[in-house]
Amino acid sequence: MSVSFFDQFMSTTYLGIPLIALALTFPSILYPTTTTRWLNNRLLTLQSAFINRFIHQLLLPLNVSGHKWATLLASLMLFLISLNMLGLLPYTFTPTAQLSLNLGFAVPLWLATVIIGLRNQPNHALGHLLPEGTPNLLIPMLIVIETISLFIRPLALGVRLTANLTAGHLLIQLISTAAFVLLPLMPTVAILTATVLVLLTLLEVAVAMIQAYVFVLLLTLYLQENI
Repeated sequence: MSVSFFDQFMSTTYLGIPLIALALTFPSILYPTTTTRWLNNRLLTLQSAFINRFIHQLLLPLNVSGHKWATLLASLMLFLISLNMLGLLPYTFTPTAQLSLNLGFAVPLWLATVIIGLRNQPNHALGHLLPEGTPNLLIPMLIVIETISLFIRPLALGVRLTANLTAGHLLIQLISTAAFVLLPLMPTVAILTATVLVLLTLLEVAVAMIQAYVFVLLLTLYLQENI
């Protein structure tokens, strides 16, 4: 049976249970819950420091009315990081490599920012469709272009996250296959290839965290335009 490199991105089932459902619920087990004690352990202290630092950086471009989104954005950030990092483990499934899942995150949140802008300040929200000082001949064309760019935003969010994770997983699989094939033929080249594989894996760990941060940061910028 021939196996394609893209088979790793298929949502498989085990005993009739979709593995994507297990992967989506698993990150909640990894994070410890707070206790009523005055002193927390090192893991809770590190987790709280990371969340507080991230929320501080995330809310810098937002005004006070956007601070109510802090819990949602921080939870989304931790959730995406967990799913991206779990996909780097052997024999695991990466849900965020599925475009449908990423669009399921991007479209509702982007639509919420647009609805908030149209409800609170409709003139300012619609003013983004027409830059100031536009010549009269270009007004119809620019309105169409800006409208298309507005609706492309959630698609760009989902495609960016999917493409980066998919490309990284494919590179890891290609290089690992090359190292396995070259091991009995050219051991020296195989060791060098394995070294490149280790460095690429470290790079993918950074990419998994950066892409989750970029996803949430762009949502924050979209929110800032509408509040």
